[in-house]
Amino acid sequence: MVSTRSQHKLDKARNRKKQHQKSSSDTTSEDDENISNTSGEEETEKLEEFEDPNSGLDTVTAIMLIFVIFTVAFIGLSFVYMKFPKMSAEDESKVKLPKSIDDAKDLGKVLSRYTDNYFFEVVVAFTLTYIFLQSFAIPGSIFLSILSGYLFPFPLALFLVCFCSSSGASFCYLISSIIGQKVVNRFFLERVRKWKTQIQRHEKDLLSYITFLRITPFLPNWFINITSPVLNVPLTPFFVGTFLGVAPPSFGFISAGVELYELTTTGDAFSFKSVLIVIGSAIISLLPVMFRRQLQKKIE
Repeated sequence: MVSTRSQHKLDKARNRKKQHQKSSSDTTSEDDENISNTSGEEETEKLEEFEDPNSGLDTVTAIMLIFVIFTVAFIGLSFVYMKFPKMSAEDESKVKLPKSIDDAKDLGKVLSRYTDNYFFEVVVAFTLTYIFLQSFAIPGSIFLSILSGYLFPFPLALFLVCFCSSSGASFCYLISSIIGQKVVNRFFLERVRKWKTQIQRHEKDLLSYITFLRITPFLPNWFINITSPVLNVPLTPFFVGTFLGVAPPSFGFISAGVELYELTTTGDAFSFKSVLIVIGSAIISLLPVMFRRQLQKKIE
């Protein structure tokens, strides 16, 4: 009898142990499944973070489309120059994209002779060229900013530079929003992910943040232009922030153009006015550098 009772108790203990092991196994399986699902969701979120809506386009096709858009824009710009007033062979040789101060000076001399009779044509050619360079991130816009101070009154020059910079940047933004996301994901994905955190932190004051980025040299302008649509930065604060942000650095370049005009037309390199312009331009151009650390701490 005792042996039977002992065997019965032993069987019950074994059954309870098996049930406990089964329960633990089920719980572990559920935990593993939850972890797997969570990991899968995080991975999916990571993969879809910069998902391209034009997923049918591969990288090569996107680059080809950018090339087609560039070619069409270049043909249109060439057509505008074909309608420009007839020039002498010597003047035509100097009408080219300035790559140095001397080129800007020679081009300024040529165009200044046409501003009296063909002012509108000169303004249109300057505007379209500047927008073209900004749209496709082609170097040379700095020399055009200097040239604007040479050719136009200072208020008009400042407005044209700000308008052309913001318009060209917006065209670059639109091109990137349509076909550039494949290129961004292919070449700049990690850098864009780092910048995304800053965009999220300044989501409620994007206008101020974009203005700040344009004033300071923290990020290249071309990078801001092509990645902003990928990060869902609205076009309105992007345009307005660019218009306002490029004004302070452009002030120095335009002032240099005014000084270049003074030296070219009067030959007086040591006038009191020219000295003041040079000093003022130098101070303005150094302001972003002087306050860079303080501004960086502020946004961080």
